Amino acid sequence: MATIEDFLKLDIRIGKIIEVSDFPEAKKPAYKLKIDFGEEIGIKNPSVQIVALYKKEDLVNKLVLGVVNFPPRKIGPFESEVLTLGVPDSEGRVTLMRPDSDNAVIGGKLF
Repeated sequence: MATIEDFLKLDIRIGKIIEVSDFPEAKKPAYKLKIDFGEEIGIKNPSVQIVALYKKEDLVNKLVLGVVNFPPRKIGPFESEVLTLGVPDSEGRVTLMRPDSDNAVIGGKLF
């Protein structure tokens, strides 16, 4: 069973998507993102399998949640630096976890 101490080890922050590009080398349909996590963390580059529900142009400027203190993960030729959080919808497609207000502070830590 996980403890509160385990949870507190995760650094989950609010980020703003600033760029989206295709990732044709990925095994499953995916995008490469640039997410701004604010001054303390900076810009990070994750890969996300969200093509089924999101168009590239609709993602720019969206706020999302990401785990910023996991080690980078190699996905094909790309190094994904952040775990962007999502949950499945009723058909198993990934829905992004987002704050319910666009006024959330970029770089703000989940607690």
